Amino acid sequence: MPIDPLVLTFALGVAARLARSDLRFPEPVYEALSIYLLLAIGLKGGVELSHQPLSHVALPALFAVFAGFALPFILFPALRHVVGLTRTDASSVAAHYGSVSVVTFAIATAYLQQRGIPAESFMPVLLALMEAPGIIAGVILARSGGTAGAPVFREVAANKGIVLLAGGIVIGWIIGSEGYAPLKPLFGDLFRGLLALYLLELGLVVGGRFADLRRAGMRLVTFAVITPLVMGATGVGLGSWLLGLSAGGAVLFGVLLASASYIAAPAAMRMAVPEANPALGISAALAVTFPFNVFINIPLLVLLGGML
Repeated sequence: MPIDPLVLTFALGVAARLARSDLRFPEPVYEALSIYLLLAIGLKGGVELSHQPLSHVALPALFAVFAGFALPFILFPALRHVVGLTRTDASSVAAHYGSVSVVTFAIATAYLQQRGIPAESFMPVLLALMEAPGIIAGVILARSGGTAGAPVFREVAANKGIVLLAGGIVIGWIIGSEGYAPLKPLFGDLFRGLLALYLLELGLVVGGRFADLRRAGMRLVTFAVITPLVMGATGVGLGSWLLGLSAGGAVLFGVLLASASYIAAPAAMRMAVPEANPALGISAALAVTFPFNVFINIPLLVLLGGML
């Protein structure tokens, strides 16, 4: 079976940074690619959602929100007492793992499409719904059960990832397939190519984060590997048995539980919990969990989904 070119592109970025290449992406290009990917995923999900009865989406959507909110509370004790982080640092890292990674979801979607494995069309809706609850839970944990405050909720709601995903879903749902047709050459046909460029940049970033992980210690690295492995398998099982999703849908739900945010969560947690060390969450999520999911966990979850 040939290796996915998206994985190879990401590996090229990591290798280039480790080799101390002068390859760099201009910040405006990186920002434009981020906006494109978020909006493209939202639009496609909204168009597909326009073909679905609300009754088919309600249960998975409610469960996704609950899972995103509950996950930081499940992971917090391990981060606090096994990894040995302070309360604020454990809360911050838990928020990263309670939220989701849009890029990991996009890679998993492309992986399934390449192999002809269908998934429910409303899965991007779950992606959009799961980004904020984990961040809110992390803030509550950091405040020892106190309220997170209106400014924090506004920061989460106004985050560009949530705005673009949710906005794209709404637009796609309104315009339907007919309105999406003129946009398809840009947001559909070019998606994998532009995703490859984005992964090249992420590879460069990951290659520069290994020093942060060495300082954090092996216990955090171990957590960043075991958590996506366990939560991903749990998500596939729950998606298949509890939510009644197809094999592809169950895999994507597992990917959502296995992924960790390195875009929305760092921005929100820096504002809400400024005393937490931001390098811990983003290094674990981006330098360990993200490549582990791309190279190992997504293929494993696809195999698991095919057996259920």
